[in-house]
Amino acid sequence: MTTTPIPPATAPPARDWRAPAAAATTVVLWASAFVSIRSAGEAYSPGALALGRLLAGTLTLGVILLVRREGLPAKGAWPGIIGSGLLWFGLYMVVLNWGEQQVDAGTAAMIVNIGPILMALLGARLLGEGLPRRLLTGMAVSFAGAVVVGLSMSGHGSSSVLGVLLCLLAAVSYAGGVVIQKPALRHGSPLQITTLGCLTGTVACLPFTGVLVSEAARAPASATLNMIYLGVFPTALAFTTWAYALARTTAGRMGATTYAVPALVVLMSWLLLDEVPAALTVGGGLLCLAGVAVSRTRARTARDEGLPGSGPAPVTSVPRPDSPQ
Repeated sequence: MTTTPIPPATAPPARDWRAPAAAATTVVLWASAFVSIRSAGEAYSPGALALGRLLAGTLTLGVILLVRREGLPAKGAWPGIIGSGLLWFGLYMVVLNWGEQQVDAGTAAMIVNIGPILMALLGARLLGEGLPRRLLTGMAVSFAGAVVVGLSMSGHGSSSVLGVLLCLLAAVSYAGGVVIQKPALRHGSPLQITTLGCLTGTVACLPFTGVLVSEAARAPASATLNMIYLGVFPTALAFTTWAYALARTTAGRMGATTYAVPALVVLMSWLLLDEVPAALTVGGGLLCLAGVAVSRTRARTARDEGLPGSGPAPVTSVPRPDSPQ
């Protein structure tokens, strides 16, 4: 009877921090966009603001793409690029800007936050992604928090049916754009997909060129600078980090991450605009963050918890017969 050595169990690989860092960057920059939109939206109409933002984003991304010499993605990426460019970069930005002029910020936030739920459902249906219990639980908690934030910020009598429909269309186009973009990331880099998607949205918004030129001539410098900021950071940078993280996880989990945005908007409005939030608003923001934390965790396995039978037996050798039986 001889013995065959069994190698000791290897430690699990270290978790890659780059994808969570990219998702966090996206969330922070998208939250800052709400503060900038408030300033730029006073001088620019919805279509002109979307076009100006996309022009700044496309120019920034185009320069980076040329410097990195990444070229064009494979042919399989183009359906996702065009679809996400039209839905997310184009339609979403215009109708959201328009909808927020028709309803108060709280109502808009509540309706648009249907988007991550639609994203998870579409991802499960069209991309074959699962719907883990922790993801659904976390999204339910976060959506409840978004509703609380929205109710605490909502005005009275300032909503319209048109505004509600526009915000609903924004949520649907947002979710659809993300789900369409996901497969494209198998055929191109996040920078390629984001740059060409942003360019597609820019082309779709070109009919607003005349309005943008006339409004830019009258707009204060602060509004124009905020529009440029929206293009460079919440668009060029944040959409690229989003694509990077999306390529490494599911659409549903990425969508759940965006529920941190309402909480950060409340904090930024407090720090930058001196808008002191009500206790109900703070509570809703904390619910949003709690839901994100739940949705981003994974169920612990028996091995993680050190339960019996969770790994190889702590021995270095086992008996082995000299010949088959």
